[in-house]
Amino acid sequence: MSVVLSAEGLGKAYPLKPSPGTQFRAKLFNRKPPPVDQFWALRNLDFSVNRGESVGIIGRNGSGKSTLLQLVCGVIEPSEGKVNTHGRIASLLELGAGFDPEFTGRDNVFMNSALLGLSRAETEQRFDEIVAFAEIGRFLEEPVKTYSSGMFVRLAFAVASHVDPEILIVDEALAVGDARFSAKCIKRIRSMREKGCTLLFVSHDVGIVRTLCDRALWLDSGNMIALGDVFGVTSRYMEKMFEDTDESAVPAVIETVVTETTGPVIESIATESVVSKSLLTDSRLAPINHWGSNVGAISSWSFEDISGRIAKVVEYGDTLRLRIKVQLPEQVDPAHVALSMSVKDLRGTDLFVISTHDENPALFSGRVGEVEVGLEFVNRLTEGKYLLVLALEDRTIEAIQYFEYVEGAHYFSVTSRVRRFGVFNVPSAITVK
Repeated sequence: MSVVLSAEGLGKAYPLKPSPGTQFRAKLFNRKPPPVDQFWALRNLDFSVNRGESVGIIGRNGSGKSTLLQLVCGVIEPSEGKVNTHGRIASLLELGAGFDPEFTGRDNVFMNSALLGLSRAETEQRFDEIVAFAEIGRFLEEPVKTYSSGMFVRLAFAVASHVDPEILIVDEALAVGDARFSAKCIKRIRSMREKGCTLLFVSHDVGIVRTLCDRALWLDSGNMIALGDVFGVTSRYMEKMFEDTDESAVPAVIETVVTETTGPVIESIATESVVSKSLLTDSRLAPINHWGSNVGAISSWSFEDISGRIAKVVEYGDTLRLRIKVQLPEQVDPAHVALSMSVKDLRGTDLFVISTHDENPALFSGRVGEVEVGLEFVNRLTEGKYLLVLALEDRTIEAIQYFEYVEGAHYFSVTSRVRRFGVFNVPSAITVK
């Protein structure tokens, strides 16, 4: 396959000038001007992309992703090294880039198409298709300064994806549009890839990167950490994101008989079992969000595999066990108290929720003081990184009130011996006749 994009020793530095106050004092006292330091946004990048490949660029904010795309597009010049491209490039780098806010949508279609290399005749041939894809209706004849951010992106993507580029560059643009239009864009990108278009795609959404890309380029502080198979690189990246939140293993002394089950089992445990200390006792493991009217009512918890080890990395299909110590609030009838757990992905989306209110509403009836709750389920999550949420709820009225809510009580990874699709798989009975 032919190479359409390559970088050799690529780097970009920006001068860090002394503060105005420092410069003023130097002039005032006739001192030598302080030296100008440099900030390297990118350094020593070497990679190549073949025609028709799709490469996702991932990394934290400030890692150099947007700088790299600007270098590829020729918007900025490298401080060292070089970048080589072959073919027409269409890019979506910044919201509204290449648009004149005073021009109408129609005028901007022709202007933007010209900037991307189309003649007026070619643009006229594709104009109806571009407008139909953008879905901006009567606003086509209005100045684009009146457009919403979503309309900007729809029009920009419609133009960029209809000029038949050899290389399409997208920098987080799909995060602005609504879900329906994002799905439409993804379908269009796939169609372009089938025709041989090369894609450079920046996103914080690892799921979309895995959906669209063959390989992933991981940047951190301007340096290339890894370039390779999208699943392998994104898995390493996601682990790194929570590197500092790994729990130190705590010996588990809970001894219960576990029976095979395909659904959640919630039980109230009468024995004085010991669970791992609350993660709140370690500042490194502080939850993302922690609040409620009775903070401290959930005194401790432990998330374990079937052997009693703290569940940090688990397999698809493993039986997992959650043990939670709760101080039942005195001001509410225990029959109206519920304990819930949910698992979220790294974007904060609830993937599934298990609640005593749904599984066993009378679980706490007649109990007072501290109780220990055990919850057991078979892991059906596919490969990825997840976080645990715990909530002690007041279900006296229909609107749920929270005694305590702990988001990020535990972080864990799921691995799988075989590749599975979706976020989680549900047990099902499959027959054939």
